[in-house]
Amino acid sequence: MEDKRILYVSSEVVPYLAENEVSLMSYDVPKMINDQGGQIRIFMPRYGNINERRHQLHEVIRLSGMNLVVNDLDMPLIIKVASIPKERIQVYFIDNDEYFKRKATFTDEDGVLYPDNDERSIFFAKGVVETVKKLNWVPDIIHVHGWLASLLPIYMKHYYKDEALFADTKIVTSVYTPSFEGTLDSEMMNKVKFDNVPQEAISFLETPNYENILKTAVNHSDAVVIASENLPASLTKFIESSGKPFLPFVAKEKFAEAYTAFYKNTVL
Repeated sequence: MEDKRILYVSSEVVPYLAENEVSLMSYDVPKMINDQGGQIRIFMPRYGNINERRHQLHEVIRLSGMNLVVNDLDMPLIIKVASIPKERIQVYFIDNDEYFKRKATFTDEDGVLYPDNDERSIFFAKGVVETVKKLNWVPDIIHVHGWLASLLPIYMKHYYKDEALFADTKIVTSVYTPSFEGTLDSEMMNKVKFDNVPQEAISFLETPNYENILKTAVNHSDAVVIASENLPASLTKFIESSGKPFLPFVAKEKFAEAYTAFYKNTVL
């Protein structure tokens, strides 16, 4: 994977958030490619429960300052950056006081999903792409992890479809076991449609539950990774019948070889 450029876009990454399936793989896979001589960048949201002082986050003034429109509202984009100690891996944080200042990731203290998670997801997707454009860094692959990041494939295939920078970029989505119950805001589909995404492309979002959000991401990806051993049968079946090349679940001790071969032989 020497000199290949891979952009990892994740809703959670260790060591900045607690360990779980998504946050661990969002660290392990980039580290593995980095060790192979690949060029990588990681993007994640700057949630309010990330300790900025401990992890030495600092704002990148030249990248911050633009406004992103979410459902007809202007939202300021702030970009922060940090390095994972000992790994020489740079992590970019998408920040906005309205969406990410609160002291938790996806739910309030009672475990109730934040009502604006859909808008946070839109803001995150746009923020990543706009920042990569400013960096003028052309990824060979964008690899998406976690449901909050799962609108990125949709925006890449529609909202940013004419961006010459990404003409040859391939999108991979890792699909994990469902991590929330219920649905996001019932207006989610209309908010995405506001950005000129055709309704037929996002019809699953009429009921924006975990499974439908991931199905929509799969439909807009070039390849898929089954990242959890116990993925619901309905999601597995959807991936298998999607016509997209996919990597079946691989145990952690064997993932490096399998992911590298999948990138080289299937995606690139």
